[in-house]
Amino acid sequence: MRTRKFVSAAFALLLPSVVAHAVDSASLEYGAGDRTRLVRVGVQWAWDKQWWKSNGTHIGGYWDLTLAQWRGQRYRDIPGRRQDIAVLGITPVFRFQNDSLKGFYAEAGIGAHLFSELYDNDGKQLSTAFQFGDHIGVGYVFDNNLDIGLKIQHFSNGGIKKPNDGVDFAVVRLRYTF
Repeated sequence: MRTRKFVSAAFALLLPSVVAHAVDSASLEYGAGDRTRLVRVGVQWAWDKQWWKSNGTHIGGYWDLTLAQWRGQRYRDIPGRRQDIAVLGITPVFRFQNDSLKGFYAEAGIGAHLFSELYDNDGKQLSTAFQFGDHIGVGYVFDNNLDIGLKIQHFSNGGIKKPNDGVDFAVVRLRYTF
C-alpha cells in the first residue's frame, strides 16, 4: 500500500513537468544484482548542446526521468522474504555519440533518486530514502531509432548517513526515440 501511494504522489507531482516539456524518447529497463531485480520505465529529453565536436562525433546528453520497481529476495537477510520498493529518479546523462545520433555510444550519469522505503536486502542496507544513482554504459542506436544499451549502475547516499552499503545492478535498456 505504501508503494502505491508513493507512485501515485510521484506521478501527480511530475505529470505537469512531463506535459510541459517535449519528451524525445521513452525507455524500458530490466536489471539484476545483489539479490534484487528492477524494472524501470523512463522518459527522456535531449539537450540542445554538443561539446567537443570532432571527426563526426560529439558529447551530448539528455535528462532521464524514471520510475522503477525493485524487488529484493532476502528482506532483512531472510531467504525468501521479499521487499518491494518504488524508486523515482532524475539523472542528467552525458553521451559520447556520432553526430548522426546512430551507431555505437558510451554514456555516464549521476542522478538523484527517492525511495518509497529504506532498502534492507541480502545483508545490505541503505539508511536514507534519498540516494544517488550513478551509471556507465554502452549501446547502439539503429536506423529505426531503437536504442539497445547495457549499463552498470550503483546506488548509495554518498555517506550522508550510515549504514550505506550501496547496491549495484547490471541493466539492459530498450529505448525508442520519437
